[in-house]
Amino acid sequence: MTGKDSARTRYEVAVIGGGFAGPLLAAVLARNGVRTLLVEGEEAPRFAVGESMVPYTAALARVVARRYGVPEVEHLTSLEGVRREVSSRCGVLRNMGFVHHRPHLRQHPGEIYQVVNPSVVPPVPHLFREDVDAHLLGVARRRGADVRTGSGARVEGIRIDPDTGVSLRTAAGEEFTAEYVVDAGGRHGPVAQELGLREEPAPARHHSRTLFTHMTGVTPYDATVAGRLHDQPSPWHQGTLHHVFDGGWLWVIPFDNHPRSTNSVCSVGLTLDARRHPARGLAPQEEFDRLLARFPDLAEQFRHAAPARPWTATGRLQYSSKRVVGDRYCLASHTAGFVDPLYSRGLAHSLEVVNALARRLIDAAHDGDWSTGRFQYVEDLQQALFDAHDDLVYASFVSFRDFELFNAVVRTWTVSTVLGALAVENACAAYGRSGDDAVFRDLEQTRHPGSPLPGSAHYNSLGPLTRTLCEEVEAGTRTPKEAADGIFDAIGRADYLPPSLGLGDPDDRFFHNTPARIARAARWVRTDAPDEIGALLKGAMGGLIRERLRGVRRPG
Repeated sequence: MTGKDSARTRYEVAVIGGGFAGPLLAAVLARNGVRTLLVEGEEAPRFAVGESMVPYTAALARVVARRYGVPEVEHLTSLEGVRREVSSRCGVLRNMGFVHHRPHLRQHPGEIYQVVNPSVVPPVPHLFREDVDAHLLGVARRRGADVRTGSGARVEGIRIDPDTGVSLRTAAGEEFTAEYVVDAGGRHGPVAQELGLREEPAPARHHSRTLFTHMTGVTPYDATVAGRLHDQPSPWHQGTLHHVFDGGWLWVIPFDNHPRSTNSVCSVGLTLDARRHPARGLAPQEEFDRLLARFPDLAEQFRHAAPARPWTATGRLQYSSKRVVGDRYCLASHTAGFVDPLYSRGLAHSLEVVNALARRLIDAAHDGDWSTGRFQYVEDLQQALFDAHDDLVYASFVSFRDFELFNAVVRTWTVSTVLGALAVENACAAYGRSGDDAVFRDLEQTRHPGSPLPGSAHYNSLGPLTRTLCEEVEAGTRTPKEAADGIFDAIGRADYLPPSLGLGDPDDRFFHNTPARIARAARWVRTDAPDEIGALLKGAMGGLIRERLRGVRRPG
């Protein structure tokens, strides 16, 4: 389409941003008959964090793929699918692992925690983002979106009129008009900048900064002296590894960890409490090396490592918006705000927002009603996701000083990610049986947007309780042990958790659903589970088994 042609075309939705959320949303909208423009002003390839497709995220991607008829998105949900259809440069994620370190001391082999993906779930990938993002741009094109990329597509001017719609001007001088604009351009998204929507400073409790790169020569932690002493059920190098310590954490995400990978790099990032470890003008490699010098068993993993690309270093990571939905616009996903990459929630947040926003945009395009009120749930959802993640990450950073406390706080995350995955799998299975979109719409009718158990007062109080106890630890009014005991006590009283999962047992440091545990959990579902959780678990497990059988039968 030429510039002259574009001036005559009025789009229904203009999407800004070519990372993960923008092309995904554009593909969904175009597939469902919405005249869609996608503009991305940065040159590819781009380096982006958000590389771990945990089971909860994979379940959300399946929902988006099936609900909106875009099967290309489902390729991202399994290692085999992504290898076959997207890229051979992605890794495998079989677990989420955590190793606690103390400065200048050997790592204690008992201070570890691991969540192992259940065997009923096909292996999920570590996503090599430059390939995945390019794949999604291609999907958006093939599904009918008008895609503009490159420096000439950078948006330099925006006008929004509540009555008549949106006008965009690019660096190349092209003018585009649309009924509605979605800014998925990240921290410096042009709509957020033009309308002055950023909160300064961000009101998040958490403060962190990060530096990250891709590296070659990273030794699998299982092959280090400390790693060989560990008794975790799944090798560390078969998943996303978090090294945690007082004041920060370091991630290792390998792309070279299965035989069919054609990639030799690992994603490596160091995230620090920006108040305790302010930037002092050091080069990122020097700061990284100084950190390693404090932790001998961590340093061994990087003895032969070297950056494969320049380091990226940030200021404070946290940013937020005064509001994310307004007249004729929405700030989506990481344009709305960001907390921290801890626990790999970024991709899940993007998928949750795309799932909720797309339906409303499709309906608006069909009936011509772009009123702000119909998008209020998206505002509420994004604020709830931001607040919940801020609470959890804040509490986690407080807990890094003491393994006993971290061992408790990380269970709060485990409960949320496991129940989240089960709730989404249950909805996906129900949709597969009925084909009724009301399955997903009904999930949104809640005072707790994004909650897997909206009807459980206990579940919805667990995150705030964890945060409050950690605030008291930081204030010196409660010991780490007292806070840990309080969290474990709360989890132990949860009537929605099968006792056989061991989440309330401090000594059970591995969430690993062996066949024996699954059998005991199934018996609990039949005999003791509350009706709501019993129905959820039955539906989710039935759906997962059907998914596994479907994958076994799939040719090639």
